[in-house]
Order: sequence, then structure tokens, then C-alpha cells
Amino acid sequence: MTEPESIHHFFKGKTIFVTGATGCLGKVFVEKILRVQPDIKKLYILLRASNSYLATQRLHNEVIGKELFRVQREKLGADFGPFISKKVVAVAGDVSLNNLGLEDQNMRDEMLKELDIIVHTAATTTFDERYDIAMGTNTMGALHILKFAKNCPKLGILLHLSTAFVCGESKGLIVEEPLHIGRNNINLEKHLIQEKLIELHAHNLNEEAIASVMRSFGLLRSNMHGWPNTYVFTKAMGEMLLAHMKDTLPLIIIRPTIVTSTYSEPFPGWIEGVRTMDFVVAKYGNGTMSNFVGNPDTILDVIPADMVVNSMMVALVAHCKCLSQNNLVYHIGSSLRNPFKISDLLDMMYCYFTRNPCVNKYGKPIVLTRKLILFSNMDKSSQNKGSKLGNAVDLYRPYSLFQGIFDVKNTESLRMATKGFAGMNDIFNFDPKSISWKDYMMNVHFLV
Repeated sequence: MTEPESIHHFFKGKTIFVTGATGCLGKVFVEKILRVQPDIKKLYILLRASNSYLATQRLHNEVIGKELFRVQREKLGADFGPFISKKVVAVAGDVSLNNLGLEDQNMRDEMLKELDIIVHTAATTTFDERYDIAMGTNTMGALHILKFAKNCPKLGILLHLSTAFVCGESKGLIVEEPLHIGRNNINLEKHLIQEKLIELHAHNLNEEAIASVMRSFGLLRSNMHGWPNTYVFTKAMGEMLLAHMKDTLPLIIIRPTIVTSTYSEPFPGWIEGVRTMDFVVAKYGNGTMSNFVGNPDTILDVIPADMVVNSMMVALVAHCKCLSQNNLVYHIGSSLRNPFKISDLLDMMYCYFTRNPCVNKYGKPIVLTRKLILFSNMDKSSQNKGSKLGNAVDLYRPYSLFQGIFDVKNTESLRMATKGFAGMNDIFNFDPKSISWKDYMMNVHFLV
């Protein structure tokens, strides 16, 4: 177990199926596995497309062609293209459809026969996504991938990427346990969605109006059941289906908290899209937000993207080598081991932007004279009320007022079980205690 290649050696000769590779964490996983273990047998990547040609286009434009892959591109030079062509297969499909929308029967049969590992990261992460779309991708997508996995005779493990916030607005210590619910509840939600769509089409509403109503409907149903937004509600229902229907299938669920830019792998500071915390940072830095809802003592549970992916890879190895204690769920976060308060973020934001101001459209520096002001609720702040910014603040409020701490007992047992493996302190590190938040935020994350 102490041989230098112990973690990455496990993946040698393996055939892996990844969904959601166009997303942030899916992309980081694909880059990592190809870089640390180029001797995988095959990497199948599911991409939403109507045919293999369009899927291959998406693979190169939205995954392989990104800056994230520059380390491997520079290392391999002219051999990078042939390497990708040999190892990576773009698969046209859609997780929201039965049988994953796979129409190429020969490819489907080959995958079912050869797959060793499935990593399901596909999701729509928009907080107020249309309810029908979020249900299709986040909830039914989990069920469809589970059904597919059950037909793979040599499959060693299915990894489902979720979010720690499937807990809703829980308080106190939030344990790493699977979610359970009667399937009738989920069937009811699906029925209500269909009824609502029929009603909207009967009124001859245009697509824009239908989308708006379905977004509001998703938030309404989520809030009614105790979840703050459609994203985490539909992800929670996806987990419930997995826990209820997995039978004997080997399954692990990784629940990251708020994902931030890479800490070190393949290089510091890579991120894609404006995520939860970055919305506030960007708006404050460009001078369009002077106050926000939040509690300065709230712990902002953030974790770099590469640490999430490292934990995924280590968990795959540990479970397949029977080193774990049959744990199903792992929280990947920092609130317990290395807490980072909102007050810390405000101090660092002010310090950073006074030293490195953004510039306006005329090229003049945007001068910030004070820290972001926090209010306990939006009623005390009139600046953003009723605006698009105010609506966004409403979506982010559950996180800036969150009163939970994520237990990491299972994650710690995973780290202990693999601590003797080479690379656990660097290339496969996922210990948030190793992070200096001030150094990381000021010299890495804010620079993105």
C-alpha cells in the first residue's frame, strides 16, 4: 500500500463512464484522471447531443479545449490530440431520458460489458431552474444512471456527486447519512409538474412565460417541503431514489459544500462560472453591491474544486479495495476542520479590492471606502429590494444565514484509511486544514 503509485495505479486499465463533464467538477475529474493515469483503458463521456458528431464537438469545445487542460496539453505537445482520440469516447445522450438517451446500441452494449466505474456528476446547478428541467436532470437523472449501472456486470462502483445542502435549512451538526422518503412523494411531484405544463400549454403561453412560471413553481414546491431552492430539492430527491433503489449495487455519494477555484491541481485558481460566494465578491468589487443579508459569525463552508475531486478518487479506491467502513455518504467541506466565517470573507474582500481595485468602463479604478454591510434581512436594506439583484440575494440568503455545520466523520475515516498512500499530502490532498484561507483567497481565488 505504500508504493508511490498506489492511488493512481488503481485506475490503470480501468474503463470509466463520466456524466456531467461540461460542468465544473466533472471537468476537473476528467482532467485529473487523464493526467495522473494516462493508462486507463477507456474514458466514456456522456454529452447532451443528438448524435456522436455533435457530442464530439462538445467534448473538444467545452471540455478538452479548456484552459484547465493546459498542463497536459503542454506536456504531451503534438501527442495530446492522438492521446485524447485513443482514450476518450464522446457518447451522445441525456441523463434525463430513459436508457440515458443512448441510441447507438452497439456502443451501449460495449459500455455495459466493459465499465468498471461510473462517476455521475451531471446536474443543473441553477438555484431557480425550471422545475421540470431540474426534476429531469437532478432527480430522474440519478435514477436513470442507477438503472444503467445495474446492467453493468463488472461494475465495481457508482459514484454520485451531490451537494451537502441536500440537508435543506438544517441547524447544528449535520451528519453524513442517506436521505429517505417514500417514492410516492416524488411521483406526486412529477405528476404536479405534468399537470402544470398541461395547464400552461392550454392557455397558449409562450415559452418565456412557461419558463418563468415553472421556475416559480419549483421554488414554491421546494420551500413547501423545507428546501431553500429547486436545485437542492431536486438533488435531494435524486439521492432519495438512489438510497431506496440501489439494492446491492456498490454506491457512494459525495456531498461537497460551496465549491471554489482549484487550490493546487492542475494549477491554482481555475474555476468556471460565478458560484455562490463569488456572486457577492464580484458585485462588491465592481461597486454594485454595498450591503447584503448575512450574519458575520456564519461559517461559510467552502472547499476548492480539486480537493473535491481528490476525495472522489480516493473514495473510489478505498471502496473498491474494501478499505472503507461501508460508508455511503461523505461530506467534503471545511466548516468543522477549518471554519471560514463571513466576517473573514468581508475583511479579505475589502483588503483585496482596496489594493487591487476593479476598473469601470472608462478605465478608472472603482474606489471602495468601506466593507460590505450585513443586514439580518432584506427589509432593512432598500438598495436592492425588488430588483434583479434583490431577487438573487433572496436565492443566496439561505447560505449567508446558514446555521449548520457539516460533520465529516466518514470523510475523516476515509482519510485515515488511506493516509499511508503516496500523494495524500499533495496530489490527492483533500484536507481543508492544509488551507490558509487568507493566502488562498487573496493570492488565488480573488485573482480569478
